[in-house]
Amino acid sequence: MLKNLRIGKFEPEEEYVHFTYSIKNSEREKSKELIKEYRTLLQKAIDYLWSLTKIQVRKKNGNYKITLPKKKEVYKPLREELEKINHLASHYVDKAINDAFSILKSWRKRAIKGRASIEKPRVKKAYVRIKTTLRKVVGESVRITVRPHEYITFPWSKSWFSRRVRELELGEPIIKEEKVYLPFRYKLPWVTPVNFLAIDSNLYTLDAYDGEKFVTISLKQLYSLKYSMEVKRAKVQSFASKHTKRGRELMRKYSHRERNRVLDFVHKFVNALLDLYPMTFFAVEKLDKEGMFVDANESLSRKISRTVWRSIHRVLKYKAPLYGSFVKEVNPYLTSRSCPRCGFVSRKVGKTFECERCGFKLDRQLNASLNIYLKMCGFPHIREIARVWVGVIPLMGRRGMNVRDFGEAQGLRINIKYHEIP
Repeated sequence: MLKNLRIGKFEPEEEYVHFTYSIKNSEREKSKELIKEYRTLLQKAIDYLWSLTKIQVRKKNGNYKITLPKKKEVYKPLREELEKINHLASHYVDKAINDAFSILKSWRKRAIKGRASIEKPRVKKAYVRIKTTLRKVVGESVRITVRPHEYITFPWSKSWFSRRVRELELGEPIIKEEKVYLPFRYKLPWVTPVNFLAIDSNLYTLDAYDGEKFVTISLKQLYSLKYSMEVKRAKVQSFASKHTKRGRELMRKYSHRERNRVLDFVHKFVNALLDLYPMTFFAVEKLDKEGMFVDANESLSRKISRTVWRSIHRVLKYKAPLYGSFVKEVNPYLTSRSCPRCGFVSRKVGKTFECERCGFKLDRQLNASLNIYLKMCGFPHIREIARVWVGVIPLMGRRGMNVRDFGEAQGLRINIKYHEIP
């Protein structure tokens, strides 16, 4: 079988993956004072740099030429200026200067493109990003230095993600009035996955091939969730056409609720999938959802709009390293129309793929997952030179054979069907 092929060692593209979790701000009063002081420092730094910024209007196209002061030239005098009004630890001055330069550089890019007005940026959102020199991890909590010998402690021991961050490294926390955001990073393990799973994404199912058998995972629950929220949103839109102000508030509320419910389902679904398939190399399709609407009719376009393939792939991609797994995106071009045995491409394909050259027959969606598996293994279709093509032995897989009951993981029931290959 294909699983016996020598795939080689897969290595991750990046050295680290990043995760961000949020907790409630249990020290709101102390945090407000810290945020207020830092906001004053940051705005003062922006004011100082703005006074040295040169803005010119070009005569030819009317665009702006914006020249910001060089950091090396103004860093020392700016730091001395901020130290006069600083009531926090000295490291906050350095952070305010760096953030002020970052804000002005971002404003400069938008202003040149005409996306921002030529006015001095002002700090509206109250927050403070803590440098690594100002925070210390103590057990399952982080201690923030405000002033010498004055600290704020934020525990995360009772949070839902506490068991997940034991092997993670904390970055620079972000403190806001309501919440504290904790960014972690995880070093990717240099291991070779044990299993392989090629996934073909469809409207109601994820059809996969693992080298020995076909697997069908139902997405009807997610599709039903999207459909029900779409019906509710249509009613709210009808109400919004008559009650503008109240309608906008309801639209914002239901859009936020739909996004949260779908994202919650996707995270639970991916966690359950990774629990069932740890140490696995996943191959998923690199889908262009907008391109699908071009050839689709109105009914099919609505069905495609309810899918969340990219969200599933994105969450799977950044969560997989925690389970010793990796994700690779594969070009889905002709995967459902190509013969995995000889590489012939059929012009028309119904529910069942039938090769006109060698007579190979298989369900269209299962055939696509098999071709994705071949692409993952590095065996492309070479139709011009048939003898070079490396395919598979004839398969006669059928849907609905040997249905195993629900697999459960982390409280989410995933409907999985396994298809034997004789």
